Amino acid sequence: MGASKAPWLNVVHQQHWPVSARWVKPLCYGALNIASASGIVFANKVVFANYNFKFTCALTWVHTMFTLIGMRLFLKAGMFIQKQVQPRQVFPLAAAYVGYIVLCNLSLNVNTVGFYQVMKIAVAPTVMFSELLFFKKVPTAKIVAAVMLICLGIGMATVTDGKLISNLPGLAIGFAATVVTALYQIWAGSKQKELQASSMQLLHQYTPQAAIIPGLLAPIHEPIGSLGSTDSSTLLGYHYTPGAVAAIVFSALLGLLVSLSTFLVIGCTSSLTYNVVGHLKTVIILTGGCMFFDDEMPLKKLLGVAVAMAGIAWYTHQQIKPSKPSMPAVKPPQLVAASLSGKFSPNSMESGIGSPGLYIRSNTSHNDIPAGTAAEPIIVVVPPLHSGG
Repeated sequence: MGASKAPWLNVVHQQHWPVSARWVKPLCYGALNIASASGIVFANKVVFANYNFKFTCALTWVHTMFTLIGMRLFLKAGMFIQKQVQPRQVFPLAAAYVGYIVLCNLSLNVNTVGFYQVMKIAVAPTVMFSELLFFKKVPTAKIVAAVMLICLGIGMATVTDGKLISNLPGLAIGFAATVVTALYQIWAGSKQKELQASSMQLLHQYTPQAAIIPGLLAPIHEPIGSLGSTDSSTLLGYHYTPGAVAAIVFSALLGLLVSLSTFLVIGCTSSLTYNVVGHLKTVIILTGGCMFFDDEMPLKKLLGVAVAMAGIAWYTHQQIKPSKPSMPAVKPPQLVAASLSGKFSPNSMESGIGSPGLYIRSNTSHNDIPAGTAAEPIIVVVPPLHSGG
C-alpha cells in the first residue's frame, strides 16, 4: 500500500539475486544502525565532556527538532503512511518521551559511558518487574532466571566500581533514567495498540509536541543568561565555537539516523539479527568508553558486564524462540508492507539492550507470541532512544 512510494525499500526480488548481493542491503543497513546508535553515545559524551555543553534540555530540544524535520522527510519519501491522531491522545506519550531522553542524556552527562550503557542493559529487568507490578503479567521461569542473571551482572559491574559508588547523584540519575525509559517503552507499546499505529506513525504524531516541551523546560531548569554575556555556564553565554556547534549538530543527525537505520534493518532482517546487532552495539559502546573517555574496566567489572551480557543473550533467546512448530519465515517485503500499512497490534515492549525493540505480535491476540507460531506475525517497534545506544 505505500511501498511503491519508496522503491528503494522493495526487496521482493532479492531471492533471485546472487547470495553475495542479497547480503549487501542488510549489511549496509546493519552497519549504519551500529554506527549511528553507538556513535550518538560517543557524540553526546563529546558534547558534554569535551565541549562542556552541560545543557541537557537544550540538547534534547535540538535532537527533537531534527527528529521532527526528519520524520516529515521520511513521510514524503513514502517510508510510512500518515495516521491522523488527536493531539491530546499522544501528549502524555510526548511528555514521557522527552522525560526519558532528558534523563538518559543527564545520566550520560554525569556518569561514565560504561555505567550509562550498563543501566541501558538494566531496562530489560525493569520492564519485566514493571509489567508484573502494574499489569500482573507473569513471566516464565526461564525469563525470570535470565533477568536474575542480568541483575547479578549489573550488580557485579557497579558495586565493584568505587568511583561510581561514591557518585550518589549519578547513581540516582542512572536508576531514574532506567525506570522512566522502561515505563515509556511499556506506555509506547500500549499506545501503539490503542491507536493501531506503527512506531513511525506514532513518532511522527507526537514529535511536534515533544519539540515544544524541552523548549519550555530549558529556561526553567537551565541557566539562560543574557545576550552578550561571557558566562559560559549559561546557555546564551556559552562559547559556541565551530567545533562545539558541529558536535551538537552531528549528534542530532546521528539521532535521526538511528530512527532511519532501525526501520531499514527491520525491513531486511529478522528479530534475531536485530537483537544480535544490539548486543554488538553494547560491546562497542563499552569498549569505546574505555578507549576514548578513560573509563576504567577492572577485571571484576568486566566479569560483571560479561555476566549481564550473557543474561541479555539468554533473555533475548527466550523472547524470540518459537514455542510451536515453525511456519515459513516472513519475507522481508511482508515486514516492510506491515510497517508501511500501520497494521500493528502491539502490547509492549523493549529488548532492554539500549536500542529500539523488535517484537513479533499476533494480530488475533493481545498476548506475546514468538516468531514462527501459527498466528500471523506482525512487527512492533518501540521508537528509538535518541539519547543513544
